Amino acid sequence: MAETERDSDPQTASPTPEDGPGETPDQAHQRRLAVFRGAERTLAEHSGDHTLGERLRALLADGAEVYDLDEFADLYGSGAVAELERATAEELGFPAGLFFPTGTMAQQAALRCWAARTGNPTVALHPLAHPEVHERQAFAQLSGLRTVHPTDEPRLPNAEEVLTFEEPFGTLMLELPLRDAGFVLPGWDELVAVVEAARERDAVVHFDGARLWETTAHFGRPLREIAGLADSVYVSFYKTLGGLSGAVLVGPESLIAEARTWRHRYGGQLFQQFPAALSGLLGLRKELPRLPAYVAHAKVVAQAIGEGLAQAGVPWFRVHPEPPHTHQFQVWLPYDAEVLGAAALQQAEESGVCLFRRWFPSPSGPAGLALTEVTVNAPGLRWSAEDVRAAVADFVRRLP
Repeated sequence: MAETERDSDPQTASPTPEDGPGETPDQAHQRRLAVFRGAERTLAEHSGDHTLGERLRALLADGAEVYDLDEFADLYGSGAVAELERATAEELGFPAGLFFPTGTMAQQAALRCWAARTGNPTVALHPLAHPEVHERQAFAQLSGLRTVHPTDEPRLPNAEEVLTFEEPFGTLMLELPLRDAGFVLPGWDELVAVVEAARERDAVVHFDGARLWETTAHFGRPLREIAGLADSVYVSFYKTLGGLSGAVLVGPESLIAEARTWRHRYGGQLFQQFPAALSGLLGLRKELPRLPAYVAHAKVVAQAIGEGLAQAGVPWFRVHPEPPHTHQFQVWLPYDAEVLGAAALQQAEESGVCLFRRWFPSPSGPAGLALTEVTVNAPGLRWSAEDVRAAVADFVRRLP
């Protein structure tokens, strides 16, 4: 499963022409969810599409596969939470793991711990990395960290850029894949070279691995080998694995012990978190093995979308990256986001086919250019290339 929005809060989102008269942003969000989840055909099932009852019933029905439901509930990180920490650390090949309610908090703890150990509070990362775009300057405001950017190209920095960057830094943080650049990844040899360049500068390496689960097909390596390049890794459970919430930071035992102190200080030592922990364990058991198939079919879908747009005579479009590096990719079209969003909603409501969902104005391009993020998971495996091309043709017919 995957999330439905680009790290936006429906409570504070600006109204758009998709919103009905008098609707609040939250009401409009709920109405869109009802339309999209009601579609007969969709490329992806999203973790936010389910009702409270559906999520609770699923946990009760399947939770016993991964944990003894007759055990007492967790208290401050025991029980199911501790089991998720153990299972994640084992999956990624690290000696210890620590559960956090959010990835933002997990990386706050990790990066400030590394800053104390290296004696350098400067973190080198990409300007499109999640902490720079979606976390309200949390590194600087809460942890006294400073960020620098070895490159502003829409890709991760290469070894030469890391090695020759003019400022010293204590930690190199790599988001794998780099979501806001199009879920892009370097090649395996490039990634190894970048890590070696950081080490040559006496910097530690931290992976923002919110979607690291998706990268094995692209790299052609198991998760343990990929994660093992870094000194610490954070992974999310709701983005790719369909969990309710939460993240785990893995690393050396001494780092995790220190991060545990900071988790408490940041308010992350919650009394009970068993629903999130159970859903994370289920994601590891059920969804993780399916990801290579999703990645492979995303390439089929992306190619068919491009073919469909070309056949429909759209004057300009972009499918990026081509082919996709993971089971998620971007599509760009030369229309206002509101126009495209209305067409996507209309298509799902009238035809029962959900091809695209939310559209967003280009963050850096000219006005009248918009992008959407396409995710392919279990429901999308049932789509043939012809199904995709037909859905694209129907979508384009709904544009002015």
